[in-house]
Amino acid sequence: MIRPKIPVNPLPTGLVIPLDQPTAAIAPHTGTAPACDCHHGSVQPTSRVQLPAVRITPAGLVAAVAGGAGLVLVVGAVLVSMLLAVAITGASVAVCAIVLRSLLNGQHHR
Repeated sequence: MIRPKIPVNPLPTGLVIPLDQPTAAIAPHTGTAPACDCHHGSVQPTSRVQLPAVRITPAGLVAAVAGGAGLVLVVGAVLVSMLLAVAITGASVAVCAIVLRSLLNGQHHR
């Protein structure tokens, strides 16, 4: 309980050799193992459940394409309007800066 157990190291040959070798000699097992008295049933292979394939009708295909195209158009319109809002705001700030500059420079020349 205090000493940790090292896991068994499986080798590519199929032989399993534990890393912790016992110090006492172990007598080889002689005789046959007793017959198993439990009743093992034959293992039936499980059949794979076949999921129904998704079948798209021509009307459904047209609806999906129209919905996708509409979504692309709406997202594009929103993005373009945001870009235009930023451009208009930038232009108006630039015009305000030019007007203020001309007003402030006009006062220094008087």
